[in-house]
Amino acid sequence: MPAAKERINRLILFATVYFVEGAVLTYFSAFNILYLRSYNLSFSLIGIVSGIALIPFILKIFIGLLSDRVSLFHRGHRKPYIVLGLILQSLAFLLMPTVNPTTHFGIYLTLMICAALGMSTYDTTTDGLSIDTTPEADRGLVQGLMVGGRALSAVITAALMGMFSGNGQWPLVFYMIAAIGFLALLLTIPVKEDKERKPETQFSKEAFSALKDKSFLLFLALGIIYPLALYSSQGMISAYLNEGFGISLGIVGLYTSVFGIGTIFGGVIGGPLMKKVGERNSVLAAMLLTAVVTYILAIIPSAGLMWGIVFFFGLAFGYYETIYFAMGMDFSDPSIAAFMFAFIMAVGNIGIGLGGPIAGSLVESLGFRPMFAIFATVHLAVLPIVIAIFRLRKKTPLEA
Repeated sequence: MPAAKERINRLILFATVYFVEGAVLTYFSAFNILYLRSYNLSFSLIGIVSGIALIPFILKIFIGLLSDRVSLFHRGHRKPYIVLGLILQSLAFLLMPTVNPTTHFGIYLTLMICAALGMSTYDTTTDGLSIDTTPEADRGLVQGLMVGGRALSAVITAALMGMFSGNGQWPLVFYMIAAIGFLALLLTIPVKEDKERKPETQFSKEAFSALKDKSFLLFLALGIIYPLALYSSQGMISAYLNEGFGISLGIVGLYTSVFGIGTIFGGVIGGPLMKKVGERNSVLAAMLLTAVVTYILAIIPSAGLMWGIVFFFGLAFGYYETIYFAMGMDFSDPSIAAFMFAFIMAVGNIGIGLGGPIAGSLVESLGFRPMFAIFATVHLAVLPIVIAIFRLRKKTPLEA
């Protein structure tokens, strides 16, 4: 197969897999609670479901390590895992509408765990495949497609899930997610993967020494701080619109769609821009853009202006994510690529987890506007870390 066609097949697969992921995350984060409440399950029981379903996302580090070390069925280190994960997740969603969570709670919980495990498997190994096969100059493009694909999915599937659930057609929600998963499965067929890894990508215990590199440790610090400020601000925008400006929940949903559209644009422009100006300048631009937009959230006087600011916040969100994930690909040692990238993502989740309670405390004690101003300042405060990362790190081809 010509190299150009193989490249296109991989790019389509990466975007589609993240589109599937966006649909699953939309269901997990917003609609699972609504579905279970339709069966009058208690919030405490729903909380147990959500908490247990998170376990596979913690295990993704070990899934990455397994993928780095073991060629599944001797068919490859990435593609067979992606196929297995998509099948497991899609079958779980196909079966969910046949199970009554009230009378068969354990079975429903098992299906949720299977769906989450499937997603963790294909997510981790798709990241590994992207690192294995993507030239450094294309990594911004790949991450832009991934971030944009996930955001586009959130915009489209959230609207469809809302329509289906509003009409009492919950089975269509599950069948839609399963169908998207099977579509991604079909797109894995033309993608080629060497059954044996190249010497430079073969598993090596010595590669774990990269975890002690000073620039990598600083990158992890950035990976805790930036999502702490970014996701915490993003998570409070809906409440800010509703309680700060008195906007109805229905209209808040439209603002959320505008945010998603902005995220798509941020992901799409992030890759080409990084390729043109380099990683260092791209990170600085992402940091400054996010800080400025977050400061504007703190001082904006009217709900009408929020339409534009929410769009630009989404753009900054998608752009920052694209640049950071592309850097994560560069930092991941080829011989333990899936493990290292999963480790980077896990560290980022620490920041997200810490940010929620901090944001809540700031809003309760100071209000929305000071909270946004503080998080905007946090983005600027990481400037010395970014400078130190690139000072300690060897130049990449994009920076040469």
